[in-house]
Amino acid sequence: MAERPGQLRRIGGGISQLLEQICGFSRRCVFRVLSMGPLPNHLAFIMDGNRRYAKKRGLEDGSGHKAGFSALMSMLQYCYELGIKYVTIYAFSIDNFRRKPEEVESLMDLMLEKINSLLEKESIVHQYGIRVYFIGNLALLNDQVRAAAEKVMNATAKNSRVVLLVCIAYNSTDEMVQAVKKSCIEASGNYKHGDTESGIEGMDMEKQEKRIQLVEIEENMQMSVAPDPDILIRSSGETRLSNFLLWQTGNSQLCSPAALWPEIGLRHLVWAILNFQRNYSYLEKRKKQL
Repeated sequence: MAERPGQLRRIGGGISQLLEQICGFSRRCVFRVLSMGPLPNHLAFIMDGNRRYAKKRGLEDGSGHKAGFSALMSMLQYCYELGIKYVTIYAFSIDNFRRKPEEVESLMDLMLEKINSLLEKESIVHQYGIRVYFIGNLALLNDQVRAAAEKVMNATAKNSRVVLLVCIAYNSTDEMVQAVKKSCIEASGNYKHGDTESGIEGMDMEKQEKRIQLVEIEENMQMSVAPDPDILIRSSGETRLSNFLLWQTGNSQLCSPAALWPEIGLRHLVWAILNFQRNYSYLEKRKKQL
Protein backbone atom coordinates (compact mmCIF):
# COMPACT_ATOMS: atom_id res chain seq x y z
CA MET A 1 0.00 0.00 0.00
CA ALA A 2 2.95 2.33 0.63
CA GLU A 3 3.77 2.34 -3.07
CA ARG A 4 0.25 3.32 -4.14
CA PRO A 5 0.74 7.15 -4.10
CA GLY A 6 3.94 6.78 -6.16
CA GLN A 7 2.18 4.52 -8.66
CA LEU A 8 -0.66 7.05 -9.01
CA ARG A 9 1.82 9.83 -9.64
CA ARG A 10 3.54 7.79 -12.33
CA ILE A 11 0.19 6.99 -13.98
CA GLY A 12 -0.80 10.67 -13.83
CA GLY A 13 2.53 11.68 -15.36
CA GLY A 14 2.11 9.13 -18.14
CA ILE A 15 -1.37 10.40 -18.95
CA SER A 16 -0.13 14.02 -19.03
CA GLN A 17 2.68 13.05 -21.36
CA LEU A 18 0.27 11.20 -23.64
CA LEU A 19 -2.11 14.16 -23.77
CA GLU A 20 0.81 16.48 -24.56
CA GLN A 21 1.86 14.23 -27.45
CA ILE A 22 -1.72 14.13 -28.79
CA CYS A 23 -1.98 17.93 -28.60
CA GLY A 24 1.38 18.31 -30.34
CA PHE A 25 0.33 15.95 -33.13
CA SER A 26 -3.00 17.74 -33.58
CA ARG A 27 -1.22 21.10 -33.71
CA ARG A 28 1.17 19.86 -36.37
CA CYS A 29 -1.79 18.62 -38.43
CA VAL A 30 -3.45 22.04 -38.21
CA PHE A 31 -0.20 23.74 -39.21
CA ARG A 32 0.18 21.38 -42.16
CA VAL A 33 -3.26 22.44 -43.41
CA LEU A 34 -2.49 26.14 -42.89
CA SER A 35 0.79 25.79 -44.77
CA MET A 36 -1.14 24.88 -47.92
CA GLY A 37 -1.98 28.58 -48.20
CA PRO A 38 0.16 31.75 -47.96
CA LEU A 39 1.72 32.21 -44.53
CA PRO A 40 2.69 35.50 -42.91
CA ASN A 41 6.38 36.28 -42.64
CA HIS A 42 5.98 38.70 -39.74
CA LEU A 43 3.46 38.81 -36.88
CA ALA A 44 3.19 41.63 -34.36
CA PHE A 45 1.40 41.48 -31.01
CA ILE A 46 0.03 44.13 -28.66
CA MET A 47 -0.20 42.15 -25.42
CA ASP A 48 -3.19 43.89 -23.84
CA GLY A 49 -5.19 42.81 -20.79
CA ASN A 50 -2.68 41.46 -18.25
CA ARG A 51 -3.90 43.71 -15.41
CA ARG A 52 -7.57 43.11 -16.24
CA TYR A 53 -6.90 39.37 -16.24
CA ALA A 54 -5.46 39.56 -12.71
CA LYS A 55 -8.34 41.74 -11.50
CA LYS A 56 -10.91 39.47 -13.12
CA ARG A 57 -9.48 36.45 -11.28
CA GLY A 58 -8.77 38.20 -8.00
CA LEU A 59 -5.01 37.68 -8.32
CA GLU A 60 -2.30 39.76 -6.69
CA ASP A 61 -0.49 42.54 -8.56
CA GLY A 62 2.00 41.23 -11.08
CA SER A 63 0.31 37.84 -11.48
CA GLY A 64 -1.36 38.94 -14.70
CA HIS A 65 1.97 39.86 -16.27
CA LYS A 66 3.48 36.51 -15.24
CA ALA A 67 0.54 34.69 -16.81
CA GLY A 68 0.99 36.89 -19.88
CA PHE A 69 4.63 35.81 -20.19
CA SER A 70 3.57 32.16 -20.21
CA ALA A 71 1.04 32.95 -22.95
CA LEU A 72 3.80 34.70 -24.91
CA MET A 73 6.10 31.68 -24.73
CA SER A 74 3.33 29.43 -26.07
CA MET A 75 2.51 31.89 -28.85
CA LEU A 76 6.17 32.15 -29.88
CA GLN A 77 6.38 28.36 -30.02
CA TYR A 78 3.31 28.19 -32.28
CA CYS A 79 4.66 30.91 -34.59
CA TYR A 80 8.07 29.33 -35.00
CA GLU A 81 6.64 25.82 -35.46
CA LEU A 82 4.48 27.26 -38.21
CA GLY A 83 7.51 28.74 -39.93
CA ILE A 84 6.90 32.44 -39.21
CA LYS A 85 10.32 34.06 -39.16
CA TYR A 86 9.64 37.43 -37.50
CA VAL A 87 7.63 38.09 -34.35
CA THR A 88 7.38 41.54 -32.74
CA ILE A 89 5.88 42.17 -29.31
CA TYR A 90 4.91 45.45 -27.62
CA ALA A 91 6.37 44.78 -24.19
CA PHE A 92 6.54 48.26 -22.63
CA SER A 93 5.54 51.63 -24.03
CA ILE A 94 7.27 54.90 -23.22
CA ASP A 95 3.83 56.00 -22.00
CA ASN A 96 3.87 53.19 -19.42
CA PHE A 97 6.48 55.14 -17.46
CA ARG A 98 3.60 57.41 -16.40
CA ARG A 99 2.14 54.64 -14.26
CA LYS A 100 2.65 54.54 -10.50
CA PRO A 101 6.39 54.33 -9.63
CA GLU A 102 5.92 51.11 -7.65
CA GLU A 103 4.13 49.47 -10.60
CA VAL A 104 6.86 50.55 -13.04
CA GLU A 105 9.53 49.22 -10.66
CA SER A 106 7.69 45.91 -10.32
CA LEU A 107 7.42 45.59 -14.11
CA MET A 108 11.11 46.38 -14.54
CA ASP A 109 12.01 43.68 -12.00
CA LEU A 110 9.83 41.15 -13.81
CA MET A 111 11.28 42.23 -17.16
CA LEU A 112 14.82 41.78 -15.84
CA GLU A 113 13.99 38.28 -14.64
CA LYS A 114 12.41 37.27 -17.96
CA ILE A 115 15.16 38.82 -20.10
CA ASN A 116 17.81 36.94 -18.14
CA SER A 117 15.81 33.71 -18.53
CA LEU A 118 16.18 33.96 -22.32
CA LEU A 119 19.83 32.96 -21.98
CA GLU A 120 19.11 29.75 -20.06
CA LYS A 121 19.96 26.56 -21.95
CA GLU A 122 16.40 25.28 -21.93
CA SER A 123 14.92 28.60 -23.08
CA ILE A 124 12.96 29.02 -26.31
CA VAL A 125 15.83 31.16 -27.65
CA HIS A 126 18.20 28.19 -27.69
CA GLN A 127 15.49 25.76 -28.77
CA TYR A 128 14.68 27.66 -31.98
CA GLY A 129 17.90 29.62 -32.59
CA ILE A 130 16.23 32.99 -32.11
CA ARG A 131 17.96 36.29 -32.73
CA VAL A 132 16.62 38.85 -30.27
CA TYR A 133 16.42 42.60 -30.85
CA PHE A 134 15.28 45.11 -28.25
CA ILE A 135 13.67 48.03 -30.06
CA GLY A 136 13.11 51.37 -28.36
CA ASN A 137 14.76 54.12 -26.38
CA LEU A 138 16.83 51.83 -24.16
CA ALA A 139 18.39 54.85 -22.43
CA LEU A 140 15.10 55.20 -20.52
CA LEU A 141 15.56 51.79 -18.88
CA ASN A 142 17.41 51.32 -15.63
CA ASP A 143 21.01 50.14 -15.85
CA GLN A 144 20.28 46.51 -14.98
CA VAL A 145 17.49 46.00 -17.53
CA ARG A 146 19.44 47.81 -20.26
CA ALA A 147 22.58 45.73 -19.57
CA ALA A 148 20.53 42.51 -19.63
CA ALA A 149 18.92 43.48 -22.95
CA GLU A 150 22.29 44.28 -24.52
CA LYS A 151 23.70 40.99 -23.23
CA VAL A 152 20.88 39.01 -24.87
CA MET A 153 21.29 40.89 -28.17
CA ASN A 154 25.03 40.21 -28.21
CA ALA A 155 24.60 36.55 -27.24
CA THR A 156 22.05 35.91 -30.03
CA ALA A 157 23.67 38.09 -32.73
CA LYS A 158 24.82 35.07 -34.75
CA ASN A 159 21.41 33.37 -34.74
CA SER A 160 19.53 33.69 -38.01
CA ARG A 161 16.81 31.04 -38.07
CA VAL A 162 14.05 33.20 -36.58
CA VAL A 163 13.84 36.69 -35.09
CA LEU A 164 12.12 38.13 -32.01
CA LEU A 165 11.79 41.90 -31.75
CA VAL A 166 10.91 43.17 -28.27
CA CYS A 167 9.63 46.76 -28.27
CA ILE A 168 10.52 48.15 -24.86
CA ALA A 169 10.53 51.83 -23.85
CA TYR A 170 9.09 52.29 -27.35
CA ASN A 171 6.45 54.18 -29.23
CA SER A 172 6.15 55.07 -32.90
CA THR A 173 6.36 58.80 -32.34
CA ASP A 174 9.77 58.46 -30.70
CA GLU A 175 10.97 56.02 -33.38
CA MET A 176 10.02 58.41 -36.19
CA VAL A 177 11.51 61.46 -34.49
CA GLN A 178 14.81 59.66 -33.92
CA ALA A 179 14.85 58.40 -37.53
CA VAL A 180 14.31 61.91 -38.91
CA LYS A 181 17.00 63.35 -36.64
CA LYS A 182 19.46 60.70 -37.70
CA SER A 183 18.65 61.23 -41.38
CA CYS A 184 19.21 65.00 -41.04
CA ILE A 185 22.52 64.51 -39.26
CA GLU A 186 23.71 61.98 -41.85
CA ALA A 187 22.73 64.34 -44.66
CA SER A 188 24.69 67.17 -43.04
CA GLY A 189 27.86 65.09 -43.13
CA ASN A 190 28.29 65.49 -39.37
CA TYR A 191 26.85 62.14 -38.38
CA LYS A 192 28.85 59.95 -36.07
CA HIS A 193 27.89 56.29 -35.69
CA GLY A 194 25.61 55.74 -32.70
CA ASP A 195 24.99 59.46 -32.14
CA THR A 196 21.29 60.14 -32.59
CA GLU A 197 20.94 62.70 -29.84
CA SER A 198 23.00 65.49 -31.50
CA GLY A 199 21.17 68.65 -32.39
CA ILE A 200 20.63 69.81 -35.95
CA GLU A 201 20.88 73.53 -35.27
CA GLY A 202 22.78 75.53 -37.83
CA MET A 203 22.02 73.16 -40.70
CA ASP A 204 20.80 74.45 -44.04
CA MET A 205 17.31 72.93 -43.79
CA GLU A 206 16.38 73.93 -47.35
CA LYS A 207 19.37 71.98 -48.59
CA GLN A 208 18.47 68.99 -46.43
CA GLU A 209 14.91 69.08 -47.73
CA LYS A 210 16.24 68.36 -51.19
CA ARG A 211 18.65 65.63 -50.08
CA ILE A 212 16.72 63.56 -47.53
CA GLN A 213 14.62 60.85 -49.16
CA LEU A 214 11.85 58.71 -47.73
CA VAL A 215 13.96 55.59 -48.12
CA GLU A 216 16.67 57.16 -45.93
CA ILE A 217 14.19 57.75 -43.11
CA GLU A 218 12.91 54.18 -43.44
CA GLU A 219 16.46 52.84 -43.25
CA ASN A 220 17.00 54.75 -40.01
CA MET A 221 13.90 53.31 -38.36
CA GLN A 222 14.82 50.86 -35.62
CA MET A 223 12.31 48.41 -37.08
CA SER A 224 14.18 48.40 -40.41
CA VAL A 225 15.82 45.13 -39.29
CA ALA A 226 12.55 43.36 -40.17
CA PRO A 227 9.98 43.56 -42.97
CA ASP A 228 6.66 45.25 -42.22
CA PRO A 229 4.21 43.05 -40.26
CA ASP A 230 1.71 41.01 -42.24
CA ILE A 231 -0.62 40.63 -39.26
CA LEU A 232 -1.05 42.76 -36.13
CA ILE A 233 -2.92 41.07 -33.29
CA ARG A 234 -4.15 43.05 -30.30
CA SER A 235 -5.79 41.08 -27.51
CA SER A 236 -8.73 42.15 -25.29
CA GLY A 237 -10.89 43.31 -28.20
CA GLU A 238 -9.28 46.74 -28.46
CA THR A 239 -8.81 48.15 -31.95
CA ARG A 240 -6.42 51.01 -31.06
CA LEU A 241 -2.79 50.79 -32.18
CA SER A 242 -1.60 52.74 -29.10
CA ASN A 243 1.30 54.37 -30.94
CA PHE A 244 2.74 51.00 -32.00
CA LEU A 245 4.36 50.45 -35.42
CA LEU A 246 2.32 53.25 -37.00
CA TRP A 247 4.84 53.62 -39.83
CA GLN A 248 5.00 49.88 -40.56
CA THR A 249 1.36 48.68 -40.34
CA GLY A 250 -0.31 50.60 -43.17
CA ASN A 251 -0.98 47.37 -45.07
CA SER A 252 -1.15 44.90 -42.18
CA GLN A 253 -4.10 42.65 -41.44
CA LEU A 254 -5.53 43.76 -38.08
CA CYS A 255 -7.03 41.25 -35.66
CA SER A 256 -8.61 42.01 -32.27
CA PRO A 257 -9.72 38.86 -30.41
CA ALA A 258 -11.81 39.51 -27.30
CA ALA A 259 -9.55 37.30 -25.15
CA LEU A 260 -7.27 39.03 -22.66
CA TRP A 261 -3.59 38.42 -23.38
CA PRO A 262 -3.06 35.62 -20.80
CA GLU A 263 -6.10 33.88 -22.34
CA ILE A 264 -4.75 34.06 -25.91
CA GLY A 265 -4.25 30.67 -27.49
CA LEU A 266 -3.71 28.62 -30.61
CA ARG A 267 -7.26 29.11 -31.88
CA HIS A 268 -6.80 32.89 -31.99
CA LEU A 269 -3.60 32.53 -33.99
CA VAL A 270 -5.19 30.08 -36.44
CA TRP A 271 -8.20 32.38 -36.94
CA ALA A 272 -5.93 35.37 -37.61
CA ILE A 273 -3.94 33.43 -40.22
CA LEU A 274 -7.10 32.14 -41.92
CA ASN A 275 -8.35 35.74 -42.23
CA PHE A 276 -4.96 36.75 -43.60
CA GLN A 277 -5.13 34.00 -46.23
CA ARG A 278 -8.67 35.00 -47.17
CA ASN A 279 -7.56 38.63 -47.73
CA TYR A 280 -4.11 37.83 -49.10
CA SER A 281 -4.83 38.77 -52.73
CA TYR A 282 -6.27 42.14 -51.70
CA LEU A 283 -3.35 42.91 -49.35
CA GLU A 284 -0.78 42.05 -52.02
CA LYS A 285 -2.61 44.20 -54.55
CA ARG A 286 -2.54 47.13 -52.12
CA LYS A 287 1.22 46.75 -51.60
CA LYS A 288 1.87 46.82 -55.36
CA GLN A 289 -0.15 50.02 -55.72
CA LEU A 290 2.12 51.88 -53.30
